[in-house]
Amino acid sequence: MTDVIKIAVVGPESTGKSAMSAYLAKHYQTVWVPEFARGYCENLTGDCTWQDEVNMFHGQLALEKEYLPKANKLLICDTTFITIKIWSDEMFGQAPQEVLDMLPEHTYDFYLLLNIDLAWEDDPLRNFPTMREHFMQVWHKELKALNANYVVISGQGQARYDAAVKAVDVFLGK
Repeated sequence: MTDVIKIAVVGPESTGKSAMSAYLAKHYQTVWVPEFARGYCENLTGDCTWQDEVNMFHGQLALEKEYLPKANKLLICDTTFITIKIWSDEMFGQAPQEVLDMLPEHTYDFYLLLNIDLAWEDDPLRNFPTMREHFMQVWHKELKALNANYVVISGQGQARYDAAVKAVDVFLGK
């Protein structure tokens, strides 16, 4: 399945990654990989641990592997395990070594970094409403460290979706 192009939709909390992923999958008539961590964290009965971060890393990779054969030329990924690195760095001061080892090997063809220009939406799984600018800078740093091909997507409503489609179309050479 190496002919499938992987598009990652990433960014800080409450930037519309899941909605964007669903929109792009519908637009390009393909599937999107949901964020494994959301379902995992909904079932936690206490604070997230180091082992939980490792479990979410493996869970995200397994989901991508599961959805890859279902993709129609493009696989849209609602976040990536880079999030595990970012959260682990923030919460524990470092990321699991297996995550760090896999980062340069498990890349995506194109990244859409969603800007923080949407209003914050409260959610029990969101933790840092006042740190969105910080995390936006962290995302830029992480993507640059991977030499990732990415663009920032801004705007409200349909304009945001249109900007993402345009960026993907340009990337695809359409």
